[in-house]
Amino acid sequence: MPQKSALTTDMNPFIVSGKIPESCFCDRVEETKQLVGNLINGRNTVLTSERRVGKTGLIDHCFNSADIHSAYYTFFIDILQTSSLQEFVYQFGNTLFETLKPFSRKMTDLFVQTVRSVSGELGYDPVTNLPKFSFSIGALRNPEYTLEEIFRYISLADRHCIIAFDEFQQIVRYPQKNIEAVLRTHIQHCTNATFIYAGSERHILSEMFNSYSRPFYASTSMMSLDVLKKNVYVDFSRRLFHEADKDISEDAVETVYDLFEGNTYCMQRTLNIAFEHTASDGLCTKDTVRSAVKTILTEQDHSYRMRLSLLTPKPKELLFAIAKDGHAEHLTSGSFVRRHHLTSSSSVQSAIKQLLSEDWVTYTVTENNRIYKLSDDFLRLWIVENYGITDLRNRL
Repeated sequence: MPQKSALTTDMNPFIVSGKIPESCFCDRVEETKQLVGNLINGRNTVLTSERRVGKTGLIDHCFNSADIHSAYYTFFIDILQTSSLQEFVYQFGNTLFETLKPFSRKMTDLFVQTVRSVSGELGYDPVTNLPKFSFSIGALRNPEYTLEEIFRYISLADRHCIIAFDEFQQIVRYPQKNIEAVLRTHIQHCTNATFIYAGSERHILSEMFNSYSRPFYASTSMMSLDVLKKNVYVDFSRRLFHEADKDISEDAVETVYDLFEGNTYCMQRTLNIAFEHTASDGLCTKDTVRSAVKTILTEQDHSYRMRLSLLTPKPKELLFAIAKDGHAEHLTSGSFVRRHHLTSSSSVQSAIKQLLSEDWVTYTVTENNRIYKLSDDFLRLWIVENYGITDLRNRL
């Protein structure tokens, strides 16, 4: 039996949020080596994958590696929910300050001295003696100038900085049309930082960094994160069960893997509940993981019904058609429209634009063809369960 990890036996090792301890991090040995190598050698990197395959976990894992943790300042900036340059600058500046303030009073003081355009106050908490600095999005009346100050601050940092922007493709949706050029200019002249541009909309990132006419053309190393190999995830999962004096059958893990096609988050969330429901010295079976999936779908029921209620009939019908196929292609073809009893090819074109823009659906490109799937695999299964799509239900 494998040697026990540092985790206590009552701690659930299938982490679904927050930092992942080394003992609970699955594989990614080659990907870690590649990304760390890029970072310590000053190569900016585009990191793409499908949603929830493990980009964030890999970045955090690399940030905590021996080669980076003690030698660099590292920042992870999630810009998925931003919708303008103003919000981007707020998120950028706030993350820099909040990340550094527990570690370097010198750097927090420097931030206030350098980023002068922001209306804020520097003080110290009387209990923790940590600096406090706050500013509102509304205070950013000239976000381009504040952005310039933030990059000036980075250039003055007493360590090299590594900055990861998550869901970087979001910047193409900002109303400001020159944002790519503005950022590219600042980054090009920022010699004291290396950047990661992470995102799940591969088609957008590919155009941003591979199109000759775009500002970021040929400025990075490209890195694609694929799903974990099945045998690797099976061995990993069984090890974690064994270390907690539990067991899980190989076919139970394979069922989870096949159901979610290797999607890391969905597998981890399912096995998190399955682990909880497996007694000490007990065996987690296919029935256990089926029950775990049903528990998750029940928890999400109200949320999914509320979200679907916001969709008009035609996008909803197309969403259900894609869920039924699992992987759908040639959406505007006559055969697809007839098979799913949709209204017309033109209505499908309009509906898919809405589903993509609202992140209901994502797609990959293979041989000049788009393959569509739901962004949320649990939603796909919920639709299967609640709308009688029997060909997928059997997989549970």
